[in-house]
Amino acid sequence: MTPVTISPKFQIVIPKDIREGMDLKPGMKCELIRMGGILKVVPIVPIEQMMGAFKGIDTTVIREPDREL
Repeated sequence: MTPVTISPKFQIVIPKDIREGMDLKPGMKCELIRMGGILKVVPIVPIEQMMGAFKGIDTTVIREPDREL
């Protein structure tokens, strides 16, 4: 864990080792999620970067008989 300080403008600096480990870049968008007393910072990944992320996954959809095409 690396402690950070909240500035008077309520800003924090993400430590270098975390930025590099998560491949964070300036201008990236993130979601802030509050879970009780925990604050999660989740990078928003553009859909274009997700291409190929699930290569080889079985996309077969089993449908109920009344839903068949």
